[in-house]
Amino acid sequence: MTDSPSARPAPDAVSAAEFAADLELALRLADAADAVSIDRYRALDLAVSTKPDRTPVTDADQAVERAIRELLGAERPDDHILGEEYSEGADRTRREGRQWIIDPIDGTANFLRGVPIWGTLIALAVDGVPVVGVVSSPALERRWWAARGEGAWTTRTLGLAGGTAARLRVSGVTELADAVVSYNSLPGWADAGRLDEMIALARGAWRARAVGDMWSYMLVAEGAIDVAGEFDLQPYDMAALQPIIEEAGGRFTSVDGDEGPWHGSALATNGLLHDAVLDLVAQRSLGSAS
Repeated sequence: MTDSPSARPAPDAVSAAEFAADLELALRLADAADAVSIDRYRALDLAVSTKPDRTPVTDADQAVERAIRELLGAERPDDHILGEEYSEGADRTRREGRQWIIDPIDGTANFLRGVPIWGTLIALAVDGVPVVGVVSSPALERRWWAARGEGAWTTRTLGLAGGTAARLRVSGVTELADAVVSYNSLPGWADAGRLDEMIALARGAWRARAVGDMWSYMLVAEGAIDVAGEFDLQPYDMAALQPIIEEAGGRFTSVDGDEGPWHGSALATNGLLHDAVLDLVAQRSLGSAS
């Protein structure tokens, strides 16, 4: 599956062989999730309710997470699980050791409206660091995945299945003036008090668009977009994205430059533009990451 391995070391707690086994399991979890979600997509009897945070949830979100939890319970019974629909309290925070982080349907609003930009996000974090990531979007008939040191990959699925997996590589764009930026949610930047910063970023780029949800980050990994970022995110919105972006040669932090998916926002770039974008959008405190 892989070319030459990355020089980046894996966390001490997990060997390269264990990453391979975890990735294989994550891909099987994605198969199970796709079977549930695509069956409920555009269903006339889809049940929709509103969570306390006013975001929508469907019976498909819940059924996908249950399917994933059932498989994890059978194959990784000692691992922690953080899932959007069924985790509460301490389970919704970073845990030491092995922790699966699941968003059963990222892009629920799209899912219930019939917009095909949605997918299941599956990650394994070790001591809080995501080391395996799978993003599966059956409506787009695409899947992306990565494991630490094994590269990032994509392939076609469902009706388009059968193609050879292609290795992902971010773009080589070095100047913001030549870059394509996805800001994902303009109100999100405004609510975070960063509207002026986002406008400066958009004005400095070649093109600025709101692609939205997991797809904008996968387009960064593919090299089609150079920068993607947004606010008001949870760890399950981001954990699966980080290994894919990084194994494709990019960089993933919060909008303020903090490492990992634990800080409420995401900034993914081709790496070459990351510091320049942070200079425009980050609100740095003394001693923060650069």
